[in-house]
Amino acid sequence: MSTESTTIRWEEDADHVVTLVLDDPDQSANTMNAAFIDSLDATVDRLEAARDTLRGVVVASAKKTFFAGGDLRDLIAATPETAGQAFEAGMRVKRALRRLETLGAPVVAAINGAALGGGYEIALACHHRVLLDRPAARVGLPEVTFGLLPGGGGVTRTVRMFGIADALLKVLLEGRQYGPADALAAGLVDEIAPGPGELLDRARAFIDAHPESAQPWDRPGHRIPGGTPSTPKLAAQLPAFPANLRKKLAGAPYPAPRHILAAAVEGSQVDLDTAFVIEARHLTELVTGQTSKNMIQGFFFDLQAVNSGVSRPQGIGPRPVRRAAVLGAGMMGAGIAYACAMAGIEVVLKDVSAQAAARGKEYSVRLLDRAVAKGRTTGAEREAVLGRITPTGDTADLAGCDAVIEAVFEDPRLKAEVFREAEKYVAADALLCSNTSTLPVTALAEAVQRPADFIGLHFFSPVDKMRLVEIIKGERTGDEALARAFDLVRQIQKTPIVVNDSRGFFTSRVIGRFIDEGVALVAEGHDPASVEQAAAQAGYPAKVLALMDELTLTLPRKIREETRRATEEAGGTWQPHPADALVDRMIDEFGRPGRSGGAGFYDYADGRRAGLWPGLREHFADPALRGADLAQLGERMLFVEALDAVRCLEEGVLTSVADANVGSLLGIGFPAWTGGVLNYVDGYPGGLPAFLTRARELRDAHGERFAPPGLLVRKAERGERFTDGPATAQPRTDR
Repeated sequence: MSTESTTIRWEEDADHVVTLVLDDPDQSANTMNAAFIDSLDATVDRLEAARDTLRGVVVASAKKTFFAGGDLRDLIAATPETAGQAFEAGMRVKRALRRLETLGAPVVAAINGAALGGGYEIALACHHRVLLDRPAARVGLPEVTFGLLPGGGGVTRTVRMFGIADALLKVLLEGRQYGPADALAAGLVDEIAPGPGELLDRARAFIDAHPESAQPWDRPGHRIPGGTPSTPKLAAQLPAFPANLRKKLAGAPYPAPRHILAAAVEGSQVDLDTAFVIEARHLTELVTGQTSKNMIQGFFFDLQAVNSGVSRPQGIGPRPVRRAAVLGAGMMGAGIAYACAMAGIEVVLKDVSAQAAARGKEYSVRLLDRAVAKGRTTGAEREAVLGRITPTGDTADLAGCDAVIEAVFEDPRLKAEVFREAEKYVAADALLCSNTSTLPVTALAEAVQRPADFIGLHFFSPVDKMRLVEIIKGERTGDEALARAFDLVRQIQKTPIVVNDSRGFFTSRVIGRFIDEGVALVAEGHDPASVEQAAAQAGYPAKVLALMDELTLTLPRKIREETRRATEEAGGTWQPHPADALVDRMIDEFGRPGRSGGAGFYDYADGRRAGLWPGLREHFADPALRGADLAQLGERMLFVEALDAVRCLEEGVLTSVADANVGSLLGIGFPAWTGGVLNYVDGYPGGLPAFLTRARELRDAHGERFAPPGLLVRKAERGERFTDGPATAQPRTDR
């Protein structure tokens, strides 16, 4: 066992109150790596040796965050072969924290910033938790969002603190992160301190007032709130938990929630130490599995790479936007104006009239009113944000704007017109951005005087909720414009991916493959309810036919016709998709253009979905295909998107693997368990060679849309994977 602490600093005052300062010298944030585990063991040894004089312990941090949780580099490297090591590392942490909470002296967590995952588990092992009142201070156990469960005693302690039901619903299954006020209301912390000085003062005050402290579960007569499975009332309620979980997951392959539920229920029926072992076993199975690796790669490492600028031109300094012109005050423009104003940017919201622009500003009013009502902002902050939005119908009011974000209808002529007007008044070097989801940016740039400063920004609706922005670089877009656009997206706290110009770019193009495949399945004769269930079981958050209705059937047809015309004008041969004829019949023969038209693949009552249209079965379903393998149907949807993403990378539409994965996760609803569209290829059982073999099988059975791109073939033959770094093999779990 280690006798030296390298990541925890010991500070003892004259009254024998020890402050343990978490401060890893080799990292910007504290993580639960091997050095920390050694330091924790050594520190607890020292605390136990000083028990006779020790008056109390404050656990604090020298970093901006309190503690960042488990080291994901260690977790993603775990394999079935190293399962024993992973299990023992988790048990070491639990044993050390158990010794900390049973010292007999009060232990207080002084939480100065984010304490998520392992950080909050450290706080749970303390007798009292004080949280600094600042926006960055958040607590919670978000491990489920990485395909894991809390491994430092989080399941065991929250069950004993809140009871099985509340622990699962409030903390464990959703992975919710709580800000200070909500954390106090939910009981995750005991106090909120207004400032850093008060944080330590309140921690010390608790020690002075509670010289002998113990956890609730270590006091005589403690019972788990709400009881255990042997309690009749809880026993009657328990069957609803797995039933509700199955309903929520809809058959999608997310093992973490099921393991969390099992660990909570099983651990509640045994003593604390045995519950720790149960928790560790469940975590070991998850951490050595492929799903957690996919999710860690996509939602942490790839997201980190994207946000840190993997696709931003280097050597160009930042130029924050101070005054933005948003052209078009419809839902998209109104959302963009809100996002900019929330980031402190002055916004001129321009529409055809002052009245239309004012209606756009009302969108921000509604959002802010709801935020005030829920305590997420103050009245003063609301007024400050609204004060930064100036609605107008007068183009002259755009004077001095250093960025333009056009958000009018997808009509090239209209976009050209509003840019020609705006350029007369905005700053001479203003960044020129067009919000478009499909129109080629290079062609749109022909309407402006400075095409080098022109770039596409594809926002997703609703803007206030959707984190992704797809930045589209046209043929004449300069590096400085790309860097400025990237910085603008980060300035408004969105996640930017960068793609090169092409029809549909990346996100619209690839999600179109998903929709087309779902419709093609119906055209083949598969029961429409089976198609929807197959999408759900594959993990898609939106069922494919329902999504088609939301987009309207006429939009994909319009895009299809434009693409066909462009292909033929370029001398190519247009290949119809198996979905095309069905879409045409739905519109032309049956008059069902989608939700906005009151009828589509679904029926609607008062604007609400009222079930699949029975005519789908009547006109298209083949009784011989009933009982089809839903997993195979869902796999077709996954494969057709993944293969086209590889083509986007091969064609240079995508220039970054991280952009592909993050864009697919945050923009088009590619199933989260995959970690993104290219992580799905890497993580396929058997790796790229097996994925290649399956693609060829699908091609032979269903057509050339499943033909493997040359890039996939080459990587599979070389034993490579899709990565922005060296082409080395990531540990796999299927060997």
